[in-house]
Amino acid sequence: MDNLKNLVKKAMAGYAVRGFNSDASLTISSDENLLTVVDIAHMNGQRLVATSLIVRLVNNYVVIEHDDNNKPLVDALIQLGVPRSQIILAYANESVPEVA
Repeated sequence: MDNLKNLVKKAMAGYAVRGFNSDASLTISSDENLLTVVDIAHMNGQRLVATSLIVRLVNNYVVIEHDDNNKPLVDALIQLGVPRSQIILAYANESVPEVA
C-alpha cells in the first residue's frame, strides 16, 4: 500500500499549485489515508475557500470522495499506473468497501 500512497500523493501534488489569485495546498492526515487539496482564492475583494479534492485510501483502494477539477484525478492516477479497478469514484456513487 505504500507504493499506492506514494502514487496518490504524487498525483494530488499536481493539483496543489499557485494560481493568479489563488493558492492550493495538499494536506495529508498523520496516517496518510486521507488526502485533500484545499484552495484559497481572492476574487473581487472576496476570500473564497474550497476543497477541490478529497481522497481516502481504504483496503488498497483509492476512494475519490470529491473532485471538482477540469482534469479528473482518476485520469492522473491511471497515467501514473494505478489500475482503474483500484480507483473508486465515490462522488459518482461507485460502491465503497467497508473499512477493515
